[in-house]
Parts: sequence; C-alpha cells; structure tokens
Amino acid sequence: MPLGWIVKPLALASTLALSTLGILSRKYKKARFYYHLTLYVSTLGALSVWGVIVSIVATVTGQRLNINYLVARSFYLTCSPAVGITFDVDGEEHLSGLLTARGGKAQSAVLVGNHQSFLDILYLGRIFPKRAAIMAKKELKYTPGLGQFMSLSGAVFVNRSNRVDAMAALRAAGEDMKKKGVSLWVFPEGTRASSAEPALLPFKKGAFHLAVQAQVPIVPVVVENYNRLFDGRSRFESGKLRIKVLPPIPTVGLTADDVTKLSEDTRERMLNALRDISEPGPSEKQTAQITEAEQFSDDVKNIEDQNKKTVHLNVEGDQNNQEDGQVLFESEDITSRSSKSGNDSTEDEMDDDAVLLRRPKSSA
Repeated sequence: MPLGWIVKPLALASTLALSTLGILSRKYKKARFYYHLTLYVSTLGALSVWGVIVSIVATVTGQRLNINYLVARSFYLTCSPAVGITFDVDGEEHLSGLLTARGGKAQSAVLVGNHQSFLDILYLGRIFPKRAAIMAKKELKYTPGLGQFMSLSGAVFVNRSNRVDAMAALRAAGEDMKKKGVSLWVFPEGTRASSAEPALLPFKKGAFHLAVQAQVPIVPVVVENYNRLFDGRSRFESGKLRIKVLPPIPTVGLTADDVTKLSEDTRERMLNALRDISEPGPSEKQTAQITEAEQFSDDVKNIEDQNKKTVHLNVEGDQNNQEDGQVLFESEDITSRSSKSGNDSTEDEMDDDAVLLRRPKSSA
C-alpha cells in the first residue's frame, strides 16, 4: 500500500507533464525537442528491458542469432510513429541477399555504417538484418539493461585502450563469423560525427582487418545527414530520411597489406553516397549562392558586351534611298551580309574590331 501512494502520484504527474509537453510541441520548437527526446529515450529504455526478455526466449527457441533483428525491428516499429521519423531504403537487397549468398546458405559480412548520434539506433532498427551482431566498446557491457541485452545477443565487445585485447577479440569474432555465418555491424568512425555538413571522420581499421582475416565482404550502409531533423541540442523534428546500402565489397585474396587501401576506398564510396543522398550543408549552400551571384554577374556582362556590338545611328541622308539616312554598325560576318545584299555590298568595309560598316547607297 505505501508503495502505491508513491507510484500513482508519480505516474499521474509524469503523464500530465508529457501530455502538456506534447500540446506545446505543436507550436514551439524547444518543446518539440524535449517531447520527442523524452519519447525516444523512454522507448529505448523500455526496449532494452524487452530485449532481455526476447534474448532469453530466442535463446531457448534456437533463434539466438536473430535477437538483434527482432529487438531492432521492435524498437523501430514502436519509436518511429512516436517521433515521426521514417526511412526510404535504397539497395536493401544487398543485406537480405546475404542470407542466401552461399548457395542458399548465409554469407557472413562486415556491415559498416556512418555514425552521427544516438538516433542511429532508429535507422539500425529499420534495416538491421537477420543473423547479425554488433561490435561495441567494452564499456557498454556494464550499462544496466542495454549491457545485458547486448551480451545475450552475441555482441562483440572491444577494449579500445588495449590493442592486444582488441585484436584478440577481432580474431575470435572472425572465426565465429566463418563458422556460424554471422555478420557483424561496425561503426568504423569509432565515435559520433554529428555535423551540419555531410561528412565522415577518418575510419579506424579494425572492421577491415576483421573482414580480411575472415575473407568476408564488406557491406557499406549510409544514412543521410539528418542534422536538419536532429542536432542533439535544440532540434528534434519529424520527417523522412534516406538510407543507401551499397553493393558488397569483396575481400577474398586480400591480405593485411591491403587493409589501409580497403578502408580508404570504402570511406570514399560512403562519403560520395552520403553527399549524394543528403541535403547541402551550410557551406555548400553558401558556395552555391556565391556561384549563382557570379553567374548572374557574368550574364549581365555578356548582355552589355552584346549591346556594345550593335549600334544604330540616324544621320541625315537621301530620303529616296534610305529614310533618315540610317547607318548600321553590326558585328556580323561579311560573307553572310554580302549574300543577302548582292552587288549592293561593294562599299562594305571591315574595321579592326570585325564590325561591318554599311554606308547608305547613292541613288545616282
């Protein structure tokens, strides 16, 4: 009974506060930010608990390799309508195709994606494939709820502060991938790269060492720059985002000597895709405005130059031959003018600036 006296008022106050925030969010950007953020974090917390339950049930029923897929889809289907963010996916067949890539059997792969903020979990929820795990920093293993779920789902935890331990974890993951046909999701930037510009941080090479050691393909996944919807500080808007899954990059026959080039080539492909599907950032818009202004200036100059080349002068002349004695100066090819006027062009002259001077004809 005493517990009920505490829980009920808290639940009522929370519901009232959230409802008020929801009403204010329709009009105020700041209220919308906190409203959507509250919904997102609450859903993430609830799904972490749900993830533990799913992990236990999936393990018992022989579906342990699909734990991440099930929980990721659950999160997306719950959170996406709440915050109003949806995704258009191009190239999703490159992910689903992994399940039958080896003559009907699952093909392991290293999946690499760009990392902007914790909102990336939502896009993972939309495209995360079956039979895939996540590589994460070791510190997350001890996060209440999330850590337990990740451990049960087969996540590979890497100790970034100890290179020997990290490489050992990668080798073990590579062996596990080859035996079970499991793919591994990695953020090669290593940390979040939230920016108003569509850009990528330099890639760390762990994912590429892993792919080469296991001789499995790399599948790059790019979500557009979503700073216009979420900046982590004051903006959390609804909208539609684009995801592009690039064709798999084979690693068969590659060695450790090829890792650097492999990581650089993959980053270049992902950066090009990111710029292609993202809206221009502030610097790109500014450059476009400057270019447009310069083009306008060039157009005006061209018009002025053309106007200078054609001059009409009215002088007093013979009324029977040409009214007002008009003299025409125009930049026109002398040959074409001659063909139009026949023998009447015998007194035509060409000046140094290639301007044709035609004198009035005499009536005599």
